[in-house]
Amino acid sequence: MNERIRVVIADDEGPARAFLADQLHSWDDVELVGQASSGPEAVRLIEATRPDLALLDLQMPELDGLGVVRMLRRDAVPLVAFITAYEEYAVHAFELAALDYLLKPVQPARLRATLTRAHDRLEQADYDPAESARVHAAAAAIEVGASGAYLRRIPVRRREDILILPVEQIASIVAHGDVLHVTTAAGERHILAYRLKELETRLDPARFLRLSRSSLANVDLIERVSPMPGGLYVVTLRNRQVLNVSRQRARMLRDELLQL
Repeated sequence: MNERIRVVIADDEGPARAFLADQLHSWDDVELVGQASSGPEAVRLIEATRPDLALLDLQMPELDGLGVVRMLRRDAVPLVAFITAYEEYAVHAFELAALDYLLKPVQPARLRATLTRAHDRLEQADYDPAESARVHAAAAAIEVGASGAYLRRIPVRRREDILILPVEQIASIVAHGDVLHVTTAAGERHILAYRLKELETRLDPARFLRLSRSSLANVDLIERVSPMPGGLYVVTLRNRQVLNVSRQRARMLRDELLQL
C-alpha cells in the first residue's frame, strides 16, 4: 500500500472544509485528493478519485453523509469517518460497521487518531474492499434510526448523476429482489438500493399506503380503486400504473380510501 493515505473531504460549510484541509496538509503521510461542498459532488469525487478515506459531514442538505455512502457504487466505497455536531448519532453503530466518527469542532489529535486507524485498517493483510457491502448496510440501518423526521426527498442515481426526488412526486415504490423500483407521477422509473420495510418507516404513513408485501403507493396519486373477485382490489395511479392490493391490505384500503 502507498504510505500516504489518500483522503477526500465533504462538508457544505467552507470554514469546516478549510480547517480539515489545513490539518491534512500539515501531515506528510496524507494526500488530500479533493474536496466536495455537497453530497452529490462527494459521490462524483469519490468515484472519480477512489480515495482510501472519506471524511463526510453527516448534516449536509439534500444528500447527507449517510446518503453519500448509499449512493456510492459498492466497488468505490472507501473507509469512512463521519463528522457530526451531535454525539447521539448512532456512534455505536458506526463502530460496529468499522466506521469512525469525529465530533465538531474537530480536534487535531482526534483527526490524527482517525488517520492512524485508517492506516492500520488498510495495512491489515486480510483487508477486503468487498466489505463495502457491510458499510452500505450499516449506513442504511443508521439512517433509519438517526432521524425522527419523515423523508421529504429521496436521492436516486441516474447513470453518473444523482437526482433528488421530492416524495410528493413519487407515485409508487415496488420491491423487486434486493432493489426498489421507484416510479414518479410522470411515469419515470428509478432503482434504489434499500429495503422496503426500512424505507417505509421513514415515509409519512398519511401519504404512503402499503398495498402489499412488496409495494407502497402515494395516496394522493391513487386515481381509481377497482374491486376484484374474492374481496380483492386493484388500484390505478394517475401515471396509469396498476398495482394489486393483497388480501391482508384490502381492509386497510377500504378504511383509508373507500369510506366517507
